[in-house]
Amino acid sequence: MKAIGVLFMLFGLSGCTGLPHAIEPDARAGDARTIRLYVVGHGWHVGLMLAADHLDPMVPQLKDRFHEAAYYELGWGDEAFYQAQEITTGLTLQAIFWSRGAVMHVASIPVSPVEYFPVADVVDTCLTNQEAESLTRYLASGFSRDDAGRLIELKRGLYGDSQFYEGEGRYHLLNTSNKWAAKGLKSAGMEIWPMFNLTADSVMAFVKENRKDCAM
Repeated sequence: MKAIGVLFMLFGLSGCTGLPHAIEPDARAGDARTIRLYVVGHGWHVGLMLAADHLDPMVPQLKDRFHEAAYYELGWGDEAFYQAQEITTGLTLQAIFWSRGAVMHVASIPVSPVEYFPVADVVDTCLTNQEAESLTRYLASGFSRDDAGRLIELKRGLYGDSQFYEGEGRYHLLNTSNKWAAKGLKSAGMEIWPMFNLTADSVMAFVKENRKDCAM
């Protein structure tokens, strides 16, 4: 009974702490799919990769920080767990049940994502202009900002040229890093149910089964 009570509490919390929210695109018949989105599986979580040219206009501070990035890989997660040098049981439980906040992780990818992550599971799909625009708005909404509207830098990132930023929302059992990625896919026009895609494997399997080719 106690476990059921916790689940009901988390379902209640998911309504008010499920930030950032998916932003569904305006559908326009006949739009060509010309913009490539990469999804990379890192084992326990999923990252989303988009050409820097698409995200820089929406979040110009990233260009100031990373200069000549070809792509950005973004992830979202618990403030303590994601930035930790060593993962412990205590950090895992804290992330699930009493997270102090969220962070965004941004990595500058200078080459093809497949080349940059040669041993990772990398899948691509193609988006229309409208789908890419709503995805970039979703990604931008994941960053917290200071009173001047600027991103709030935290620690250096996990690999390569990367950076943590203060993020919107709060991590918990029903608002995971992989649900964040699923909401990104929904924002990119994919017919995914984020609530039922809380693991990296489920998100990656969905993309593989529903990916779209780019127009020639």
